[in-house]
Amino acid sequence: MKNKAFPQLFIIYLRYLIGFAFVFASIVKIQGLRFTTESGAENPINSAWHFFETMYQSGIYWKFLGLSQLFAGLLLMTQHYAKLGALLFLPIIANVFVITISYDFRGTPIITGLMLLANLLLIAWDWDTLKVLVNKKPQYPAKQRLENDTIWVVIGLLFFALTIGAKVIASKTTFLPIALSFPIIGIVGLIIGMKRHRKIQAKKND
Repeated sequence: MKNKAFPQLFIIYLRYLIGFAFVFASIVKIQGLRFTTESGAENPINSAWHFFETMYQSGIYWKFLGLSQLFAGLLLMTQHYAKLGALLFLPIIANVFVITISYDFRGTPIITGLMLLANLLLIAWDWDTLKVLVNKKPQYPAKQRLENDTIWVVIGLLFFALTIGAKVIASKTTFLPIALSFPIIGIVGLIIGMKRHRKIQAKKND
């Protein structure tokens, strides 16, 4: 199954999606800004907003969280270093999930829970190579596999740059064009990637 095109494409774009979510959420922290426009200091001490205000007021820790999310998201979006990205992503998203079930976040635990499950899926997908971490002999996939094409690295870096741009430099007039460029790049990349894959498969069959 892992050698078929559709499962590989699903994993590739799942990495993009999770990586985008983490990179987008990291910018606010790196900038030293709150998630909300108002302080949560006046909220009850056991509330989610007071908890976030405490982390925000820590300064260095708040920015460290942002940098950690940015780095893990970038690794996932590069595809080439996605295995390392998935490993770094696991403790971060597990921590976020536990936080959302510890406080009243309403439906947020559903989202964070799905992200945690998606991350576990990425680790399971690459377990053939990652099992070296538990002293088992790794099995490396064929280099000709669809997910190993460098086109996905290029697309991932474009997505990363656009995510930063959408969050940092985009204005009201430029945000929509940047947002629309994501599905366009994704579709164009899919077409190019599949054409390149078919050419490789054709050469192997000749």
